[in-house]
Amino acid sequence: MERAPQDPGADPGAALDLTQDAARLTARLVDFPSVSGGEKPLADAIETALRALPHLRVDRYGNNVVARTGLGRAERVVLAGHIDTVPIAGNVPSRLEDGVLWGCGTSDMKSGVAVQLRIAATVPAPNRDLTFVFYDNEEVAAHLNGLGRLAQAHPDWLAGDFAVLLEPSDGQVEGGCQGTLRVKLRTAGQRAHSARSWMGRNAVHAAAPILARLAAYEPRRPVIDGLEFREGLNAVGIEGGVAGNVIPDECTVTVNYRYAPDLTEEQALDHVREVFADCGVAELVVDDSSGPALPGLSHPAAAAFVAAVGGEVRPKFGWTDVSRFSALGVPAVNYGPGNPNLAHRRDEHVETAAILRCEERLRAWLTA
Repeated sequence: MERAPQDPGADPGAALDLTQDAARLTARLVDFPSVSGGEKPLADAIETALRALPHLRVDRYGNNVVARTGLGRAERVVLAGHIDTVPIAGNVPSRLEDGVLWGCGTSDMKSGVAVQLRIAATVPAPNRDLTFVFYDNEEVAAHLNGLGRLAQAHPDWLAGDFAVLLEPSDGQVEGGCQGTLRVKLRTAGQRAHSARSWMGRNAVHAAAPILARLAAYEPRRPVIDGLEFREGLNAVGIEGGVAGNVIPDECTVTVNYRYAPDLTEEQALDHVREVFADCGVAELVVDDSSGPALPGLSHPAAAAFVAAVGGEVRPKFGWTDVSRFSALGVPAVNYGPGNPNLAHRRDEHVETAAILRCEERLRAWLTA
């Protein structure tokens, strides 16, 4: 699925109240459905709320809203977050129980978006110029991603010295991200009646060397900027077979390679080709590819951010849009209040204290 219709929920015509604290604002955002492809009402509300703030210049491209200060500071920081969610699973409207907010997008990543909005509204004179980016279609196909389309149409809107993507990171800084490469490995055979199997050549059996190579594969664990990344090369799907009485003439093994950010997309593909070079692969087709991002923790702005928010810096094993900032030459980290392990679940939730803590730490860093 590339797009999903907007789900029913809270009144999309209601305004966003940025005087609420970030936890209450998160609840409001969750009650404002914005499944991928249906973000327009929320983008409208965000644009309206930001245009009411005189210290910001606001631009819009599609359902992507960008707001910027223009104070002439020596450094510019980008705070970015996506406004879409996966399809609602009976978890809207939100509910608050014992300091825990439940609902679709609470963790991924409307709590982070709420923090962005609060900083935009309450820090009119930050110590660094700020750019706030609210973008659509992060949860679907890469070619629809709003940040990617902004990077192509208006790269100057995303210019900065450092970026913070408020993806769920459980309140810890996560540096960079690993790349992801998905390939389809096809083996070829020859059809025959299964009663006369010796007259054919079984393509499913021919996939055995591929599976054996995967089972024996030892992934790298490189250390980059002091962070240990963990790679993985795994089969994530296999297809083959024509009928219950036919020897299959084709089999496809889908393989996903999660690789550390010291490799380029081209180097990752070369590695996969090398791994399966002698496994009888008739055809290798790239099904999906998104490059990694280096942690960039040696950059002064990144070091200052880590020192300000505290905690242990961790590597980002999954792929995030920090990769897009890295491609633009902007070092970026992941830092948000949500727990990534709860993303996309029916029981998705976030502690309100974590949201408020994230807001407080970002405000302290930007006003010190």
